[in-house]
Amino acid sequence: MNSLYTETVSPRSFLGDIWVEIGKKDPRIVVLDCDLAAATKTDAFAKAYPDRFFEMGIGEQNAMSVSAGLAAEGLIPFYANFALFSSGTCWTQLRQNCFSNLNVKIVATHPGMDNGPDGGTHHANEEIALTRTIPCLTVLSPADHFQVRAAMLHALQIQGPVYIRVPRDETPVLHSSNTQFSFDKLEMICDKGDDFAIIYEGSAALQACDGFMRLEDKKLKGKLLAVPSLKPFDNIGILDIAKKVKAIVTVENHSIYGGLGGIVAETLCTSSIRCPVEYVGVNDVFTESGKSQAVKSKFGLSAEAVEKKVLSILRCVSGE
Repeated sequence: MNSLYTETVSPRSFLGDIWVEIGKKDPRIVVLDCDLAAATKTDAFAKAYPDRFFEMGIGEQNAMSVSAGLAAEGLIPFYANFALFSSGTCWTQLRQNCFSNLNVKIVATHPGMDNGPDGGTHHANEEIALTRTIPCLTVLSPADHFQVRAAMLHALQIQGPVYIRVPRDETPVLHSSNTQFSFDKLEMICDKGDDFAIIYEGSAALQACDGFMRLEDKKLKGKLLAVPSLKPFDNIGILDIAKKVKAIVTVENHSIYGGLGGIVAETLCTSSIRCPVEYVGVNDVFTESGKSQAVKSKFGLSAEAVEKKVLSILRCVSGE
């Protein structure tokens, strides 16, 4: 099977260098962590700028509230935590930050099932649904470490709250240091034809890319697109794609309810364009502990699942 990439890396592993880089550029930047500095890589920032680092312990709600106060005083707080905690545990405090449109940046590592061994209690399969419904909050979903860095810099250009999903698992390296990123548009990764379109969010890049190549091996010609920004979403871009292809399959490291699939379906249902949509992701279940790739595969996120879903929807479209 051919491949769209030559290597995979964990974007989370590069966060330490990114923290130090952005901290050097602007003395207003401060970082808050909740007893996870080694896991979120904020320990590099703590070493470089100890006076601008706040270790809040296991107090997620308090940390989010403190970030509000720091922002109100003119600083630019980056609140780092596992995605489940930053989106769910302190949802009320996040909502209050957004209610006041405070300039708080949330870096959410271990999205979806990336925190495999810690099990269903730590899997953030509802985080897109939780964050995208909050007014004023920008939700970014970069794929590789180059795009994560670009997302962090992009967040600094936004006067208001931003939520950035950072994969812990390895994802394909699809960009380079010279890539020019646009977070307001869908990103065309590969365009081979109009049989289908696979639309994925950043932390599901591996499964989407491999599934796409499996379909190409079957002589199907489709499009592969990434969604670097879940909110705001490129509605015009998805409608343009829907006009061209026979069907769309969304791929997400998240529940199929309320996430990327829901965003695409909502967009199409409020237009006159008719294009069938199917979803690859977690069904209405709690996941379990295990190696993250094995857990993802068991609960519906795999290259094989992408392949089967596309083949299934194309059979329906053709009337088979």
